Amino acid sequence: MDWNDIRFFLTVARTHSLTKTAGQLNVSQSTVARRIEALESSLRVRLFVHHQTGYFLTDAGQDVLKQAEEMEVKALALESHLLGRDLQPAGTVRLATAGTLATYLIIPALPRFRTRFPDINLQLITGVNTVSISRHDADLALRLVRPEQQSLKIRKVGRMASALYGSKTYLEQHPAPNERPLAGREWISWDNMYSYLPSAKWRNDTYPDVPSALVVTSVEAQIAAVNANLGLAVLPRFIAAQHRNMVEVIASENVFSEDLWLVSHADLAASARVRAVAEFLIELIEESALK
Repeated sequence: MDWNDIRFFLTVARTHSLTKTAGQLNVSQSTVARRIEALESSLRVRLFVHHQTGYFLTDAGQDVLKQAEEMEVKALALESHLLGRDLQPAGTVRLATAGTLATYLIIPALPRFRTRFPDINLQLITGVNTVSISRHDADLALRLVRPEQQSLKIRKVGRMASALYGSKTYLEQHPAPNERPLAGREWISWDNMYSYLPSAKWRNDTYPDVPSALVVTSVEAQIAAVNANLGLAVLPRFIAAQHRNMVEVIASENVFSEDLWLVSHADLAASARVRAVAEFLIELIEESALK
């Protein structure tokens, strides 16, 4: 049995698609099909049935899946052990984090990082797709939600406090009494598809009747709208601190804060390159308003 065939099998089992598997493994769809056929031939069982909605495991395939996942864990553990033996901070580190943290915290500091660690190739992974540290989709993650996996090394490194902000010009154009800070003022709101976000939940729970001047789908659009004097928005304090014209309307103590978690695979704890990136992130957090 070829380990590479097992990799193809696991990816098809997780994606239910030859096309998606080909994309993830950077091969052709015909190569994926050939690998699956080779594995089925060597095991003398049919592993998948093909429906219009995708490829699904047979009962035999389900049995093979359990064994294949155990093989994957052992293979990744061996890889982690070998990678973690490096003594100098050099090589590639894949860091998964939220887009706001990448854009407003990490990327502005990368010139300093590159000067300090010229031999580390830092790759940032952002977006809505789930990134698994345990499957080594990334080496390190800076997250706002604490993972549950026991095999991971997890450390709380800070708190991201949010407050309600408006531009100085907007607040002067729309004065309000201190006891009613939203009187006569409007929101820069999240679209309903993002109602699960903490800032959207806080607004909907606390001030559901305040009208919206604009509905957007990104933090960047909220920042631009506040700077354009269109209304108020809930923003992380460390981002608002980068805009001198932004004024705090409701303090973070009366809004909300989120814990920041630094996550890595336990097998990479001794890796010089991963440790260098982790220590640099902690340094950035200590310098910012993320405390």
